[in-house]
Amino acid sequence: MKRKKILTLSVILLVSIFVGSLFARQDGKEKDKILGVWEVGSGKARVKVFAYGNKFGGKIVWLKEPNYPEGGVKVDKNNPDEALRTKPLLGYTNLTGFEAKGDGKYENGTIYDPENGSTYNCVITMPDDNTLEVRGYIGVSLFGRTDVWKRVTVKK
Repeated sequence: MKRKKILTLSVILLVSIFVGSLFARQDGKEKDKILGVWEVGSGKARVKVFAYGNKFGGKIVWLKEPNYPEGGVKVDKNNPDEALRTKPLLGYTNLTGFEAKGDGKYENGTIYDPENGSTYNCVITMPDDNTLEVRGYIGVSLFGRTDVWKRVTVKK
């Protein structure tokens, strides 16, 4: 009788571990859907979202106009830190600290806007696999602006 209970408990434990690992893998895949290259709503830039640790960030990997009309690479001229005003925008990390919260939500991050040199609290929502709703705000999310980004697909 004791053996039967031990065997039953062992089977239940193994099944629980297997089912738990399936859910863990699905959660991992779900949170990683944000990875890739995204075009911002204005079409002026593309941002590559990457993972670091259990967080997500993004850097500018393409600019529609990477150079100034008078010549020279576009730099972060509006940065409040004077030492960073000569840093090129191409390759600039503008998204940091995002944590996957499930259901296509990424929170606790910030977004930097090089057009005005401001950093905002930010939440990102994925209504589908190819769309990001990026909401920058000050204080509460109610007081902010949402930009819709589209996934860039590589043509073969």
